[in-house]
Amino acid sequence: MEQIQLKNAKGATKERKRLGRGQSSGLGTTSGKGNKGQQSRKGYSRKVGFEGGQMPLFRRIPKRGFNNGLFKKVYQEVDAEALNMFDNNSIVTNLDLFEKNLIKNSEKPFKILGNGEIKKNLSIQLRTIKNGKKRVSFDKITKSSKDMVEKSGGKVVLS
Repeated sequence: MEQIQLKNAKGATKERKRLGRGQSSGLGTTSGKGNKGQQSRKGYSRKVGFEGGQMPLFRRIPKRGFNNGLFKKVYQEVDAEALNMFDNNSIVTNLDLFEKNLIKNSEKPFKILGNGEIKKNLSIQLRTIKNGKKRVSFDKITKSSKDMVEKSGGKVVLS
């Protein structure tokens, strides 16, 4: 027996009633929507959370806590160990990190973390943005990873 030959047992499935196909179909005329009113009209859909005019649950329960999600800064993380894939005495920019697939988006900020060790002499270029009269670092580097870069003979440059 093959899968194509399998059939449901008699009475296991029931054909659905089609709406608006004459009065004798059982769901003709008003198509099960009742008589008149907003709910009987085409295109009507009840709002999510609507409880028939009663004060909805989401308004009955008090607001709690604080959410700063809209303004939260999310950094793409790069381990210091991963920077060893660059050549000695090279300048590492956000585009270089993107080309080596260390970050997923070259436009978003990244942060170099102090996991592992840097064994090569690298110059890491961090982008800055103007905030009023002063320039603020757009990309970040941890103190431990900055120390590692300087210890291996490299430097961290703000552009």
